[in-house]
Amino acid sequence: MAAPNQSNSRPPLFNRSTSSRPPYQRGRGPVKKEDEHRINERIRVPQVRLVGDNIVSDIYPTEEALKMAKEQELDLVEIVPTADPPVCRIIEYQKFLYDKKKKEKELKSKQGKQVVKEVRFGPNTDEHDFNFKVKHAMGFLEDGNKVKAYVHFRGRTIAYKEKGEIILLKFAQALEEYGKVELLPKLEGNRMFIHLAPIPRKKSK
Repeated sequence: MAAPNQSNSRPPLFNRSTSSRPPYQRGRGPVKKEDEHRINERIRVPQVRLVGDNIVSDIYPTEEALKMAKEQELDLVEIVPTADPPVCRIIEYQKFLYDKKKKEKELKSKQGKQVVKEVRFGPNTDEHDFNFKVKHAMGFLEDGNKVKAYVHFRGRTIAYKEKGEIILLKFAQALEEYGKVELLPKLEGNRMFIHLAPIPRKKSK
C-alpha cells in the first residue's frame, strides 16, 4: 500500500495573508525599519501627550490622537518616547524628516566651512585702531567664524608683554556678546594669542 501523500498537509512556508503586513502609513507605504520614530499605528500605548501648534497640549487616548491626525491627513509622531506618557505631535512625517535632515546638513556644512580669522595688534595699538579691529572681529563672529587675535612683539617690545595681555583681555571683553574665550592669552615666541569662538545669535522676530 502506498504511503499517503503528505505534501498537502504541510503548512505553507509563508503567510500570504494581508493581515501580517505592516500597517500602512498614509501616503508613505509600509513602515520601514529605518524609520527613526514610531508613528501612527506603531504607537502602541494607551495614551500620549500631544504638543504642537493649533492644539490643546494635554494627555489624550492614543486612539483619539490617531483620529485627530487622520482628520487632518497628517501623522501622529512620537517625539519623546521616554516620557510618561510618550510625547507626540501631529505633523507630516515625511516633511518632518526632510526638514530635520536639511538642518543637520546645513549645520554640518557650516561647521565644515568654519574658518579662523586672525586679528593683529601691536603692543602700542591706539584706541581708534583697537575699535576698528573689534568691529571687524564682531563681523567675523557673527558670520560663525572663530577669531584668533594676537599681539606681535618686535625686538625689545617683548619686555612689555603685560601690555599685550591687557589688549587681548580688553578685546575679549568688548566681544563678550559675540564670542566666548576658548583660549586665554598665551605667549608663543614673539606673539601672544587669544582664541574666541562664536556665540549663536538669537534671530530677531
